[in-house]
Amino acid sequence: MSLLDRYIARQFIVNVVVLFVILFCFVVTVDVSINLDRFNRVATRLAATDGGEAGTLRHVVVTILVILDLWWPRLLQLFNFLLGLVMVGALGFTCTQILRHREFLAMVSAGQSLHRVLRPILVAAVALTAVQAVNEELIVPHIAPLLPRQHDEAGQPSLDVSNVPLMPDGERRLLYAREFDPAAGELRGVFIIETDEAGRAIAAVRAGRAVWDGEAWNLEDATVESRRLDEPAPTDYPTRLVTGVSPTRLRMQQYKGYREALSFRQIGQLLSREDMLDAAARAEYHRLRWGRFSIMLSNLLSLVIAAPFFITRLPTGVIMRTITCSPIAVTALIGGVFGASAAIPGIPPVFGVFLPPLILLPIAIAAFGAIKT
Repeated sequence: MSLLDRYIARQFIVNVVVLFVILFCFVVTVDVSINLDRFNRVATRLAATDGGEAGTLRHVVVTILVILDLWWPRLLQLFNFLLGLVMVGALGFTCTQILRHREFLAMVSAGQSLHRVLRPILVAAVALTAVQAVNEELIVPHIAPLLPRQHDEAGQPSLDVSNVPLMPDGERRLLYAREFDPAAGELRGVFIIETDEAGRAIAAVRAGRAVWDGEAWNLEDATVESRRLDEPAPTDYPTRLVTGVSPTRLRMQQYKGYREALSFRQIGQLLSREDMLDAAARAEYHRLRWGRFSIMLSNLLSLVIAAPFFITRLPTGVIMRTITCSPIAVTALIGGVFGASAAIPGIPPVFGVFLPPLILLPIAIAAFGAIKT
């Protein structure tokens, strides 16, 4: 990259970092101001030593640590959600800073095309998108159990133990558990109803405990009861239950935000069990798996669409151009997100998620050509 390219790319990246810091501080500050009492209660419980009350300094330090413990995983996930919007905002600030010093006019006077201004910005945007991909695939899935925690659960290393409501597993079974421990991958108080093709119950299975071994649940102390008057209960019921209701799926069922933290490989493992998922669930997982790449493309195309509003020769009408650009860029970004997650009738989900980038592509090409130079 030339000196000019490095200068523009550096300004763009600095603005991205500054905008993220401002947004993160704003979000955390608002949340802390609303839920300070809840953080104080958690800090009081954690700071207490030997049954006594902790000192003021220790209480303040523990409160800060509790806030950081709850929010650092959320901020990593928030980075993925806000990157497209922040890059468009950083484009506007970068170009406005350059315009203020008449540097675009100097480039044109030196025989440089203003189209090349977008080149270092796009290179930096692609690099930031690569960071987003690494964050989505390697970092966020690793800290996924920390994301669904509520304020009262701050400071805990994982999710609390909860129950599993009666849910189908794709193999004509209904599964219920009194307790589900996500950290240990255990079910306690397990109750399973086996049904026939008509949906009638044929057997009920009870087990004191079930442990996930990576592919199936190992039942302990399992007993079987027949639900048909004319047939005895089976005596050879397997103690190893192969089912699509894995700990990952249970987390997704109970904590809606958890599914956004799954990696491409984890979703592929869920989809590899073709007989364990119905058509609706498979379509949803496909959209979740491929939609993230569609959103990344939409973010980059939205950046190009916003470029003609800021890359100009003269620093006039900046406010009006910003007001005009905002609804267009925001619509493109939000349309990319909703288009990648919405079911489109008649189109397979693997292809349907890429419909927003296909719509934005000709608009981006026209926007690139609209830059006056």
